[in-house]
Amino acid sequence: MSLAKAEPAEPTDLAAQLGPSPVDEPAQFYRRYSPYVARIVIRLHAVDDELEDLVHDVFATAFRQADKLRELRAVRGWLATITVRTVRRRQQKHRLRRMVGLDEHLPIQLEAPGASPEQRMQVQEIYRCLEQLPVNDALAWKLRHVEGETLKQVAAALECSLATAKRRIARASAHLEVNLND
Repeated sequence: MSLAKAEPAEPTDLAAQLGPSPVDEPAQFYRRYSPYVARIVIRLHAVDDELEDLVHDVFATAFRQADKLRELRAVRGWLATITVRTVRRRQQKHRLRRMVGLDEHLPIQLEAPGASPEQRMQVQEIYRCLEQLPVNDALAWKLRHVEGETLKQVAAALECSLATAKRRIARASAHLEVNLND
């Protein structure tokens, strides 16, 4: 049978081929992936009092959009994209509220076992500098340098081109270089 004559797979056929969605068991799905989502939230957002809310928001979105998950092996990337979108919206909201003097949040103490007080202060200073940047630039830098994602993964999580991801990381790196070396 040639590809030109092949009938496109019906959505029900495709669903049958994929098998059950990992989202079909919400409690198990949450238990398995919530530590991964929480780690991303902590490193991207660094606001202690919002961690549980953001993780909950990510999973609420994931359960609503479960039909968009096309490949089972892409679950982590799919969740990372949802997490980045959720964090981006929250950071944009905070930025607007700070501009009008309505927002104060407590920075989270980032996990750094064995880090000296000086190293912890450096991390806090980096996060303060990143708050001055456009949200997407800061997120791109954190995904690349804190989470250790590849450039391709950064671009996918931020839903932008590879070139745009590279530009965002470069702008953030240049900003940090100038502001941390004063």
